[in-house]
Amino acid sequence: MQDTYTFREIPLQRPNTPLLDRIEVPAQLRELPAEQLTQLARELRAFLLWSVGQTGGHFGAGLGVLELTVALHYVFNTPEDRLVWDVGHQAYPHKILTGRREQMGTIRRKGGLAGFPKRAESEYDTFGVGHSSTSISAALGMAIAARMQNTGRKSIAVIGDGAMTAGMAFEALNHAGHLHANMLVVLNDNDMSISRNVGGLSNYFAKLLSSRTYNQVRDGSKKVLQGAPHLMALAKKTEEHFKGMIAPGTLFEELGFNYIGPIDGHDLPLLVETLENIRELDGPQFLHVVTTKGKGFAPAEADPIGYHAINKIEPVPPTRPEPVKSTPSRPKYANVFGQWLCDAAEQDERIVGITPAMCEGSDLLAFSQRFPDRYFDVAIAEQHSVTLAAGLACDGAKPVVAIYSTFLQRGYDQLIHDVAIQNLDVLFAIDRAGLVGEDGPTHAGAFDISYLRCIPNMVVMTPSDENETRQMLHTGMLFEGPAAVRYPRGTGPGAEIEPTLAPLPLGKGRRVRDGTTVAILNFGTLLAPALEAAEALDATVADMRFVKPLDEALVLELAEQHDLLVTLEENVVAGGAGSAVTEFLNSREVSQPVLQLGLPDTFIDHGKHTELLSDCGLDAEGIRERIAKRLQHVRLKAVK
Repeated sequence: MQDTYTFREIPLQRPNTPLLDRIEVPAQLRELPAEQLTQLARELRAFLLWSVGQTGGHFGAGLGVLELTVALHYVFNTPEDRLVWDVGHQAYPHKILTGRREQMGTIRRKGGLAGFPKRAESEYDTFGVGHSSTSISAALGMAIAARMQNTGRKSIAVIGDGAMTAGMAFEALNHAGHLHANMLVVLNDNDMSISRNVGGLSNYFAKLLSSRTYNQVRDGSKKVLQGAPHLMALAKKTEEHFKGMIAPGTLFEELGFNYIGPIDGHDLPLLVETLENIRELDGPQFLHVVTTKGKGFAPAEADPIGYHAINKIEPVPPTRPEPVKSTPSRPKYANVFGQWLCDAAEQDERIVGITPAMCEGSDLLAFSQRFPDRYFDVAIAEQHSVTLAAGLACDGAKPVVAIYSTFLQRGYDQLIHDVAIQNLDVLFAIDRAGLVGEDGPTHAGAFDISYLRCIPNMVVMTPSDENETRQMLHTGMLFEGPAAVRYPRGTGPGAEIEPTLAPLPLGKGRRVRDGTTVAILNFGTLLAPALEAAEALDATVADMRFVKPLDEALVLELAEQHDLLVTLEENVVAGGAGSAVTEFLNSREVSQPVLQLGLPDTFIDHGKHTELLSDCGLDAEGIRERIAKRLQHVRLKAVK
């Protein structure tokens, strides 16, 4: 079984994996002799490539930590020892080794395995993962619980170097060092962003620094020198200087960790030996491993960003098919944003683009290349991105923060205190609003309307198509104060996009269909199913556009002309746009039946976006049925 594959070499039939097939739980893995682990890793890599080739999904990060995953489960007594993954993209090999091998064909599908660790799915998934940089805090909590319960179990956090850019990770490191917690942090350095010092010498010193002999001498020397503080200080500086010559661990040592590494994260025997040494050590340990994202798949090794995930791989037909005329693909909402930002920046040199590590996802690549001095990727630091924008706005810049809805939740305090209270001129381009399909509840933008509209000074816009997205972005940019435009993942209905940059009248909606009895007030990209349902019901449809300020005149007009108002949004009903309508009507003492349609008060699991909308009654048929049912109730009540 080979070590490196290309697209043509990815197995289209399930590969022969005799060792892997014997492993249903890690306890069986630990029964293997160490010399068989390399062969097991080869089989695991082949199986992972085959299974993801069948389903599509994340796999670059998983390929990079494959040997590390095997070594961790081999050395530590999981699930009794707590293994906590950061950024769940890297957990596919972990799932395969922990009893879910035969379910991998269901991953990210409705009713199937989640794409991330999920506590309800397996006892081996010790902590659910959605946002990054949470593993050290969670593992520290587990280490403290083990100390309180006197169990002796180990806690291991596996964090990627990208996730180490978040302040939360360093807050946890600082606390763990202060508590002298018995835990291990494994830094998966897959971009050589910290050190290139990997090789025979550093591997040798990693063995030395993790050995029991070295650490016994180290601890014994501290006891001997306790009565001589000057000699103790000299010894400590000597050790730091020695480590500093061979490893970039001074920072982690200062935080109270015993730093070991960097070592080759694909050298299984070395990983096992080092982890076995570390397992016997007390106190906070920090192991730095260097890996290659996409290891074993040549295209992913060459382009780790482009091959972060792949689509399902279709077999190549034996004969060349007739060429199919391609139709131009519709732009994604993120593409609309990226083009608008470049166009607006051409006209206004004050515009600055900010993203917390989502350059490609938010389509900021072109902007970063054309306006490098006005582009800031702050890494995984959402709070900082918001306050950075506030600081820029204080001195006359026009910052645009491109951020996913679920990630803006991390910067909520900064949004209120640093932007809104000071009424600063910051535009938030909120991507991935609403449900996000296969990524599930951790990535869904289900709450942004609710948590934004309650903030004074905010303008909140909900475009229904691509052209409105562009117009609203420009409206928000021209507005003097905080503004947000929320748009979904993927493509829109294919609306023609006007090349000119023109703002919309602030707080004004539009009637797009006139009917009788029922008026549907649509907020966002559910306009198409709303119109389809309206055709069957002969209902009026209004594209409200603004959640805040609400078009109060239009709401009153629709209330006067119809027996039932229906609000529609891809956001939780609780506190959403529908709540804004009912609150306004109550404030005017208007007695009007209102049916609020949106996401239910539950976390929506993963599945295709269309499936999830149907389950929530937010497709055309679901909207029609729920309106018809409420309308019948309204009529019966009127008769009584």
